[in-house]
Amino acid sequence: FSHTEIIFYEDRNFQGRSYECMSDCPNMSSYLSRCHSCRVESGCFVVYDRPNYMGNQYFMRRGEYADHTSFGISGSVQSCRLVPQHRGSYRMKIFERENFQGQSHELVDDCDSIVDRYQISDCQSCHIIDGHWLMFEQPHHRGRMLYLSPGEYRSIKDLGYRGMRISSVRRIVDSC
Repeated sequence: FSHTEIIFYEDRNFQGRSYECMSDCPNMSSYLSRCHSCRVESGCFVVYDRPNYMGNQYFMRRGEYADHTSFGISGSVQSCRLVPQHRGSYRMKIFERENFQGQSHELVDDCDSIVDRYQISDCQSCHIIDGHWLMFEQPHHRGRMLYLSPGEYRSIKDLGYRGMRISSVRRIVDSC
């Protein structure tokens, strides 16, 4: 049994004060004044540039991130969430409009382009039935990202980004 852990450092190149985290942390400022590098010892995490799991999101797998810009974050990590390990199937239902309205499609695997595969212009609500997923603003898993765990999401635009369009989705299958 390996414990899941991410270590945050105040300065680049793993310098300055550090904070070891093994679960969700809604506000890093209680532990560090800023966070400019981190090391994921094991597991997978999503880090956010605002407290309480808000703002820009970044998916981090095992490895060393010597500089916060190396994982795309411009400011400082303010909160982080552990991605639980999932064994088994993946299932989600996407809806064209908010509140589970409009065309709907079920996904059981990654999708490089929702528009190309399903001929719908947008995905504004979804129901994650099994597994943990990443949704992306641009095709081929690029651009801004949203992490979603099992549950019902009536309005994706209420999850942190105004006017974000979902164009591709990916399962988190890393044996983190």
